Amino acid sequence: MTQGPVLFVDDEPDLRTAAEQTLALADLSALPCETAAAALDHVSTAFPGILVTDIRMPGMDGTALMKAALERDPDLPVILVTGHADVDLAVRSMQAGAYDFIEKPYDPARLVEVVRRALDKRALTMELRALRAEVAADDPITNNLNGRSPVMAALRDRLRAVAAADTDVLIEGATGTGKEVAARALHAASERGARPFVAINCAALPEGLIESELFGHAPGAFPGATRERYGKFEHARGGALFLDQIDSLPLPVQGKLLTALQDRAITPLGSNEAVALDLRVIAASKNGLADAVAAGTFRDDLFYRLNVVTVQMPTLAERREDIPGLYQILLSQASSRHNRPVPEVRPETLSELSARPWPGNVRELRNEAERAILGLGATDAGPAPTGKLADLMAAHERGLIAAALSANGGSAKATYEALGISRKALYEKMQKHGLDLQSFRANRAS
Repeated sequence: MTQGPVLFVDDEPDLRTAAEQTLALADLSALPCETAAAALDHVSTAFPGILVTDIRMPGMDGTALMKAALERDPDLPVILVTGHADVDLAVRSMQAGAYDFIEKPYDPARLVEVVRRALDKRALTMELRALRAEVAADDPITNNLNGRSPVMAALRDRLRAVAAADTDVLIEGATGTGKEVAARALHAASERGARPFVAINCAALPEGLIESELFGHAPGAFPGATRERYGKFEHARGGALFLDQIDSLPLPVQGKLLTALQDRAITPLGSNEAVALDLRVIAASKNGLADAVAAGTFRDDLFYRLNVVTVQMPTLAERREDIPGLYQILLSQASSRHNRPVPEVRPETLSELSARPWPGNVRELRNEAERAILGLGATDAGPAPTGKLADLMAAHERGLIAAALSANGGSAKATYEALGISRKALYEKMQKHGLDLQSFRANRAS
């Protein structure tokens, strides 16, 4: 089903038939119901459609039906069909939670317009619920690495496989792609998950204190060292040590780190006693370590020691179809932090966000969501990406189409109309870019 059905409730058979035909001509499916009770049988939090109901009906009227439906799902869009004398009642009903109202006799185009907007809102609600359900799953990797794109699915599979193998790991990726998030998720999913996760940013350490921070020191090791101090390696015993920006370590410290990884033991500064270690080391770099080796700034033997398993974090540009859902999750998180309501986001806005370059990746998208919650408005798109023109244009087009499909819940008609192209052109471009319409529909239903 390309979009959720429209529950159309009216006690007059001719009006039900006319509405069903109008919606069918617009490629929308209808579930005509004669009574409010029949409509309520369909309403639940899992119902993917919307409710359109006449106000004046025998038995339970439209306002009572709306109240009962919203008790089952407060986010269900309800559209009231009113006579002229009922306009004031409809306005009061909107204050009580109705999505919109249509006054009789209505133009069929007006019905289709309001229904489409309501269905778009419902599709976004269902998508966000599905993503929240993923976050609530008892799986730290799924919890923390959201996204339904193929690259994110492959990343989660790789992290699960790595978590089960107690080996050192190298995580590489651009700024803001979530390297530490992936490291924490990997650790939480491993057998060491209940033990410490100790993170240290190697680039933030003063050069004179790096060895002491990592390996600890004995009393008298240097002026001011009046007592024994444990280093990060010992704090991480039994768990994992995360070394972010490992390529910033000076070469002499790299040599000592190599020895620690090979021997699984360290010798604190000023001590002759080796300390045995049981831990996993997870290293991260935003620049490829292979390039640092070639430049002579990183030891090749340490690189090969760390490079047993490498995890590459994708950029947002490589998973643009994830941006609509991810942005809504970040909005929800920001609203909780600031105790402010989540604003309604139009599909057009999500498509526009999906087209941006996002050089800061998820971190930049999170800042955008933060600004939206604080009411500070949209920000500039930032610098243009670099690369071959044909590749950039293809990636941009693929991202726009994937974002539009995601924002419109997998509806081909809504997507090609939003993009201003023909149905044939949409399918040709989807085939060219390897996009599967069914996967976007499945996302909505999950």
